[in-house]
Amino acid sequence: MPSESLEFPVETTVVFIVVAVSALLIDIFAHRSHKPIGLKSASLWTLFWVFVSLAFAGFLYFHHGKEVASLFLTGYALEQVLSIDNLFVIMAIFAWFKVPEGYRHRILYWGVIGAIVFRGIFVVIGTSLLALGPWVEMVFAVIILWTAILMMRAGDDDDTNDDYSDHIANRLVRRFFPVYPKLIGANFLVSSQQIEEDLAKPENKGFSFEVKKGIRYATPLLLCIAVVEISDVMFAFDSVPAVIAVSREPLIVYSAMMFAVLGLRTLYFVLEALRKYLRHLEKSVIFLLFFVAAKLALNSSNHLWHHGYNISAMASLYVVLGVLALGIVASLLFPGKKVAHQNER
Repeated sequence: MPSESLEFPVETTVVFIVVAVSALLIDIFAHRSHKPIGLKSASLWTLFWVFVSLAFAGFLYFHHGKEVASLFLTGYALEQVLSIDNLFVIMAIFAWFKVPEGYRHRILYWGVIGAIVFRGIFVVIGTSLLALGPWVEMVFAVIILWTAILMMRAGDDDDTNDDYSDHIANRLVRRFFPVYPKLIGANFLVSSQQIEEDLAKPENKGFSFEVKKGIRYATPLLLCIAVVEISDVMFAFDSVPAVIAVSREPLIVYSAMMFAVLGLRTLYFVLEALRKYLRHLEKSVIFLLFFVAAKLALNSSNHLWHHGYNISAMASLYVVLGVLALGIVASLLFPGKKVAHQNER
């Protein structure tokens, strides 16, 4: 892993911003309605985001060389794989808050915006901390190693059993807004007049709720998005150091993470449809966390003791892609008991 900045010219940063913002606007325009996104549509949009990311990698290859392009692709693939566990948690959050399918992509949109902002902050902090010395890499390695151990201990526990009623984000929203327990369209906040109109509907006959005039109320959608945002912040503590293990150059780290994050909105619906068939993907995530921790520790010890051993960018890319492929193949060859039973039927 190179320790010095690659000092990208301004034009590379401009190209990155233009491509990312343009693709995001296209995605927002295409999914501006509240219709559920099917597997076919989600798959095509996921391929669209992969194509956009590969196009930017091609730009890096022709303007900055093979090494830079491979660093970007490794960081991108690593962030995509590590985000899988994050998306599974979001599925559990949606299930607990009973979010209708048509509203999920709206929450995911704001979740993606939050992820872009928070990861940008963490990338700046993380790359700045690395300037303090090689021991910081060892600290990052320990953080990632501990995360891998926690995930391994958790095993195949079903996250849908989690209770988010006492989640810190839930409690924080309730400190500032009273909560109306029913959805009113896709609104995060509703007025007292909107609640009165909702209570007057025939389907809400018999449901009592004390309404105070002139007060805005939070809906379950606001509680849900608050929990999603806080959960994503916690995942960023793991993913940012992991991608920094690939490169210290902020633009490579942030662009790789951003392109991966921008595609998560549609990737969510692909994983939601195929989750029961991808039983071993989490094992791939755990293995890669151990690998990244080892890479960071090896690089740190090399700076301290100059043993000369390190893992190249291309080797890291092959490991990430290979482990992801093994996880998918293992899931197809050795499905879970529930899936195998369903197939037999």
